[in-house]
Amino acid sequence: LLTHQSPVLVFSVLPTDDFLCFCCVFRGFTASSSRNREDSWFKSLFVRKVDPRKDAHSNLLTKNEESNLYKIQFHNVKPECLDSYNKLCEDVLPSIHADKYYPCELVGTWNTWYGEQDQAVHLWRYRGGYPALTEVMNKLRQNKDFTAYRKERGKMLLSRRNQLLLEFSFWNEPVPREGPNIYELRSYQLRPGTMIEWGNYWARAIRYRQHNREAVGGFFSQIGNLYMVHHLWAYKDLQSREDTRNAIWNHDGWEEVVYYTVPLIQHMDSRIMIPTKASPLQ
Repeated sequence: LLTHQSPVLVFSVLPTDDFLCFCCVFRGFTASSSRNREDSWFKSLFVRKVDPRKDAHSNLLTKNEESNLYKIQFHNVKPECLDSYNKLCEDVLPSIHADKYYPCELVGTWNTWYGEQDQAVHLWRYRGGYPALTEVMNKLRQNKDFTAYRKERGKMLLSRRNQLLLEFSFWNEPVPREGPNIYELRSYQLRPGTMIEWGNYWARAIRYRQHNREAVGGFFSQIGNLYMVHHLWAYKDLQSREDTRNAIWNHDGWEEVVYYTVPLIQHMDSRIMIPTKASPLQ
């Protein structure tokens, strides 16, 4: 038997039967300890320790000094109607954007090039949050031109959906830019409860994506599909996109961001979009 009396190791001899008994007990003890460690490790894969918070996640992630609300619209257009649809939007949407009577701005409007075909995407900003959104909706109901636009638009659509979004505090606010550019909208469906983790990693990671001014805006959903994140990027062309994305891996720390954020994602999607003539983002 090996005992420890610091600093000297002392050996004593046990009878054979006692020694065998001790070995059985020792093996049982070590096996039990091993199982406990394994159980603890296994449970840690499924049990998340969540710090108690005294504020909503949206308040922790947004620019608190501003109250911008965004609406993104996805319109699936009948293939034979896409040109007519674009012309209709060009006649109506810029007038709403330019009219100070409506507290809203058209951030961008695009057609999907790669991704869902024959799709239009519109992004609006409401300065003043939900009250501004409500004000715009009430005023547009009284606008006969907009009512006629909606009626005509309805004849061209297969389906439509929208989401209300807030912007991440660490992203740029989208501002008009000259073209020509292509835009990529990368959408991530996160696992419920992981939005804060996503924000923590991307607050550090966004600096890697600013060198070519490719970062346009980052948003997360409030109404619609929840725990949905949208990142909007601008590139000169598809080759520029490829070169820019490959170059990121030369920055220390980027691989860590990818390693820790990929497990947070349930589903992801990418759209390559072309701005229409009416889009402030060209």
